[in-house]
Amino acid sequence: MDRFAELKAFCLVASNGGFSAAARQLGVATSSVTRLVDALEQRLAAPLLNRSTRSITLTDSGRAYFEHATHILAALDEADDAAAGRDAEPAGMLRIAAPVTLAIRYISPMLPELTRRHPRLELDLRLSDAVTNLVDEAIDVAIRIGNPGQQPNLIARKLAGHQRHIVASPAYLAEHGAPQTPQELARHNCLLFAYGSSRPTWRLRGKELATEVEVHGKLQVNNAEMLRQAALSGLGLALLPGWLIQPDLNAGKLMTVLAGYQANPGEMDIGIYAVYPANRRGAAKIRAFTDMLAVTLE
Repeated sequence: MDRFAELKAFCLVASNGGFSAAARQLGVATSSVTRLVDALEQRLAAPLLNRSTRSITLTDSGRAYFEHATHILAALDEADDAAAGRDAEPAGMLRIAAPVTLAIRYISPMLPELTRRHPRLELDLRLSDAVTNLVDEAIDVAIRIGNPGQQPNLIARKLAGHQRHIVASPAYLAEHGAPQTPQELARHNCLLFAYGSSRPTWRLRGKELATEVEVHGKLQVNNAEMLRQAALSGLGLALLPGWLIQPDLNAGKLMTVLAGYQANPGEMDIGIYAVYPANRRGAAKIRAFTDMLAVTLE
């Protein structure tokens, strides 16, 4: 049996969480995919998948094997393209993970032009405000906001800067006043992005050292667009990115407070990054997507 067919079937089952979805992508019967994965497990004498009636998950051995297998298949695709002289023509499936609101605002509008330029490119977008594990979910490139730091076997390409502002509606400020110092944030209803921290804080840096302020509010949500809507309706202060709220600031629907401070929930040196496995450095389809997104974000 073709070992590469086994690898591809296993990786598709793992990344899609099921045999039926993998079979649809391959255009074969589900039973064919099952036979390929069964043959792979028998040849390795190791279980790679935990199978139940409700879900398919990777075993510890399967997780390690999946990481190696995805690298092998990616290298094979690149070798095929190079041999066929297709280096400059992005092709095949590109799996992208991105934050929900950023994707809707910036990635969605560029998709028609991206697919027009690269008709052989296929896109699989996974939208979530949670940090995605590239290996476990077979992601080719993840768009992340923050400071990715040094991560083993990953490349982080900065696409754009990222500035946040503390904002509120004119109606909220007329009723509650505007904070004049970071410490005054403690007496305001601060609308919070749900980062999973039990102690929400905002860090502000003026001309001197950064100040960390513990903030409180009646709303926490893990989506920036909903925070924007809450701020527009006058519910409280929100810490939101400039790329999301600039039109509201221009129209006077939101107003900046503590404008002399740089504000973030954590580190100050942050940006919008494309993160991808080091072994995919130079992959034409990743480069085509990230190049266009960098221009879109300008």
